[in-house]
Amino acid sequence: MFSLPLGLEILERTPAVLCTLLAGLSPDWIVATEGPDTWSPYDVVGHLIHGERTDWIARATIIRGGGGTFQTFDRFAQFRESDGKTLAQLLDEFADARAENLTTLRSWSLTDADLERTGTHPKFGQVTMRQLLSTWVAHDLDHLMQISRVMGKQLATDVGPWAEYLRVVRS
Repeated sequence: MFSLPLGLEILERTPAVLCTLLAGLSPDWIVATEGPDTWSPYDVVGHLIHGERTDWIARATIIRGGGGTFQTFDRFAQFRESDGKTLAQLLDEFADARAENLTTLRSWSLTDADLERTGTHPKFGQVTMRQLLSTWVAHDLDHLMQISRVMGKQLATDVGPWAEYLRVVRS
């Protein structure tokens, strides 16, 4: 079952993990994709920033306020919002936004009863605070995995027979 302290352990580390993995890399790594209509590591960081601004805390605030329907999340806003920014700028922006959101989350001192409060997702219907916060953690992990996969696939044709043992390069 979701535990807020355990979830915070992941949420607070994600910016540093991204910075360690991506900061200072050559553009070949940063803009690489898995093909048409897929995201690069740069795109993923922009997406995470958009989520910090419009998703997790915004939706948790609705739940804390007594429920209501969440705004639809624009999963592609990063293509507009990141335009003209460097990866270094995005990594800093993400770290700042995440730190602010975690300060807010901690200030709420959520109880188990608070975690069972609900709001309405535009697609899924009624969801709990626990589900929302658990999804925030899983979302971070999912995108860390995605970035690793995108980067690994850049080596798919070069690893030769070792591809059999490297899930990160296989389709």
